[in-house]
Amino acid sequence: MVSTLPTPQQLITTDAWISATWDEFLVASEDSEQTHARCYYDLGLMRIETMPTGSAHAQDNALLATTIGFYGAMKNFSFVSFVNGSFRKSGERECQPDLAYYIDSEVQRPTKNNQPIDVEVWGAPTLAIEISSTTLSDDLGGKRLLYERLGVGEYWVVNVKAAKIIAFEVANGGSRQIQTSLVLPGLPMGLVEEVLQRSQTDDDGAVSRWLIQQFSA
Repeated sequence: MVSTLPTPQQLITTDAWISATWDEFLVASEDSEQTHARCYYDLGLMRIETMPTGSAHAQDNALLATTIGFYGAMKNFSFVSFVNGSFRKSGERECQPDLAYYIDSEVQRPTKNNQPIDVEVWGAPTLAIEISSTTLSDDLGGKRLLYERLGVGEYWVVNVKAAKIIAFEVANGGSRQIQTSLVLPGLPMGLVEEVLQRSQTDDDGAVSRWLIQQFSA
């Protein structure tokens, strides 16, 4: 959905792509910090997205962070992780994935401050993840194109309702679906999906112990 930007006296439409200049996006995103919204901008369109507060989104977010953290540590990957961090290419695009990672043997930690991470300085995240409890079509559509243009290495969409992962390798300005991560070599999407499925009956401690067993094998 695309509409025109409301006047300052009107509330900005949320959860939809709206025509806006970069300066208008900056004003809206600064205001959204007071309402706990997430902000996206690409090709003259902005999306101010209300942040899900339910347990489904929150729990899957935590489980994905645990899974990747365990895998990276136990397989000896160098990585830096971000929850709801903003990544900006000034004047062109911005995104705020649920989870994002820089993964590399020579990874550098972006400066710790309260400003969006400048991808022209630090590069785009190696891996970006959207936890999709209410926004699946957009996460697979408009946001996927945004992440392609931003230049992430890999993009995952978590279908919360189905407990499924739709993962894409991003290269040469496009993306293709994959079943095993390339930026976290050897990590199959099927195992990550089993984590989500196990969480429906097991507590986090039990799931974590199961993960340790899988990654130690």
